[in-house]
Amino acid sequence: MRSLASRSGTPASYLGRSANFPTPAPTLTVIGNLITAGQTKMTEWAAAQETAKTKTSERNDAFDALCAGLSQLAGYVEAASGGDAAKILSAGMDVRADRTPPSVPPQATNLVLTAGDFPGTLDAMCDSQGPTAKSYEWQVSPDPMTESGWATKLTTTKSSATLPGLTSATKVWVRVRALGAAGPGPWSDPATKTVP
Repeated sequence: MRSLASRSGTPASYLGRSANFPTPAPTLTVIGNLITAGQTKMTEWAAAQETAKTKTSERNDAFDALCAGLSQLAGYVEAASGGDAAKILSAGMDVRADRTPPSVPPQATNLVLTAGDFPGTLDAMCDSQGPTAKSYEWQVSPDPMTESGWATKLTTTKSSATLPGLTSATKVWVRVRALGAAGPGPWSDPATKTVP
């Protein structure tokens, strides 16, 4: 069956010329009125869209002007007050709190090691060290553990990791520390596990 949309004109214009449909329902007059009403509403909608764009632009301009005026007023108050917090507050404005310098993450705690899903891997996790921790550095040492034996295995953004490339059936030691904007936190207490 051929689609009506594939031919030019409207279905009503074809019905009006066809002897096969002598009394279309609804009538061609009703269809014509619906088409006119639809075209009118489309025209109104297009005009409303243009009005909305204009109003949005006007609103944005007004808001930008307000922000610029408030910034200028704040600059005046800051200059006239000499930075005196009490004077600034007396003008009905807030005083920005001094920034606290970033702190070093706390020591990583509750390090747990379990067998990984594949030979030569261990799964490791510790408690999250909160917002000061941006990443975690994981180190492994062969047994017996010595300070010079520690080697960084990987760095993750989460407080869990799968440590790959370990030798199966060997005992290893693992430690972790949180890294933050102010530097690394202290190393965790080491944990030990035999690699599967």
